[in-house]
Amino acid sequence: MNTPAGAHPAEAPFIGVLMLDTKFHRYPGDIGNPESWSTPVRFKIVHGARPAQVVFGDPSELLEPFIAAGLELVAEGARAITTSCGFLAVFQRELAEALPVPVFTSSLLQIPMIEIGLPKGTRAGILTFSAESLGFRHLKAVGAPLDTPIQGLPKGSLFAQYYGDQPCLGDLSVFDEEVVAAAKTLVARHPEVGAILCECTNLPRHSKTVSSATGLPVFDVMTMLNWLGDALGPNAY
Repeated sequence: MNTPAGAHPAEAPFIGVLMLDTKFHRYPGDIGNPESWSTPVRFKIVHGARPAQVVFGDPSELLEPFIAAGLELVAEGARAITTSCGFLAVFQRELAEALPVPVFTSSLLQIPMIEIGLPKGTRAGILTFSAESLGFRHLKAVGAPLDTPIQGLPKGSLFAQYYGDQPCLGDLSVFDEEVVAAAKTLVARHPEVGAILCECTNLPRHSKTVSSATGLPVFDVMTMLNWLGDALGPNAY
């Protein structure tokens, strides 16, 4: 798909989003819903890029399809490129080298900036789709401390099933409960956490709820992309 209904006009400077190949509905707040955006956007599915391979498997064979799709978006007028999965941080350097516009693959890129601004003795913690799968290679790719606290959504949670593209019905109230519980677990296990970074691009809808429940600032992919959109501006290039 290219420009969904509700996206901003293509003539305006826009951010191109390289999308995983998924079937689930994307609610407002999700990176893949045009209503989530305050800046012009255009989407392009990387066909065959399934969540399971990117999160749990070896995504290396998908690099070339992502580069090709990124070049297509640039040819259509994209002024910057991002992706619909935080785990694609592993492609940050390769995509940035291959594409002629700025590339910000993952919300994880915000961690160094967050940490430098936090009070002494505190640090960022990550809320992720899968703590078991998020590790050294992702943190290294974005320049984050390799011992950054990480908390995932439980494998059996409705959130993990729904956004893992398993057959089930979504329930936003259940998602809220599961995400808040995971955030509280993160803070309880790591009381030094002074800010939460949401890795998953399906999490921004729940960021305000998490902030209210924990009393902490919460960053996600949309905080990064709103910043990027403001930086692009109408005359950025």
